[in-house]
Amino acid sequence: MAEAGSGVVIVTGASRGIGAAIARRAAAAGYSVAVNYSSDASGALEVVGGIRAAGGRAEAVQADVSRPGQVRAMFDEAAAMGPLTAVVNNAGITGNLIGGLVDVPAETVQRVVDVNVAGVVFVCQEAVRRLSAGNGGPGGSIINISSTATKAGSPGTWVHYAATKGAVDVLTTGLAAEVAGQGIRVNCVAPGSTNTGLHAAAGMPDRIERLNPLIPMGRAAQPEEVAAAVVWLMSDDAAYITGAVLPVSGGR
Repeated sequence: MAEAGSGVVIVTGASRGIGAAIARRAAAAGYSVAVNYSSDASGALEVVGGIRAAGGRAEAVQADVSRPGQVRAMFDEAAAMGPLTAVVNNAGITGNLIGGLVDVPAETVQRVVDVNVAGVVFVCQEAVRRLSAGNGGPGGSIINISSTATKAGSPGTWVHYAATKGAVDVLTTGLAAEVAGQGIRVNCVAPGSTNTGLHAAAGMPDRIERLNPLIPMGRAAQPEEVAAAVVWLMSDDAAYITGAVLPVSGGR
């Protein structure tokens, strides 16, 4: 059984869906949580309110992860809550468009890459600066959120999105090896189909139901099931795990 968490965890993109579930799970495990959001302030405040009502500690922190200056400011705000323990790189977008890659507008491709790849890099860079034992930091854990969409590439829907998640997998592998000697573990959780508002927002409200027969376990994940894997990877029970990409996909 893992010990109760301590210190501060930053969860990016935590105003809804998987990010919100991770924030709640981390708080229930004893961590103080910086609930990051880019534009959904009301959603982030709702998550914070729920955590506080349950006896946990949380603060809403605004930052667009694709902007390095805002990322630094987010870490500064989180530092005011206490010592940093872990960072969860969850913020990600699809561009809310469905179709073949050739039809994705250039501005959508750029924005998805900016958030899903550059944003993850910027957050990882700042996390290493703050956590590295070589810089006098306490060590800690970075967990990136990828997707099992990297397996098939999401043809006909989100090839551009799947490509960015492939980059997250590679980043995890490389960075884990780079900073293992600095007291930092870097891992990745790759959810499969998950019951969030992601598909509905992109105009596919029935996509989860259509995919269920293709999943060996016959159903999509709940966000809380993904969150459980993330918080476990942050715990001492996973102390010898780094560079892993853990699918949470029901076998698909």
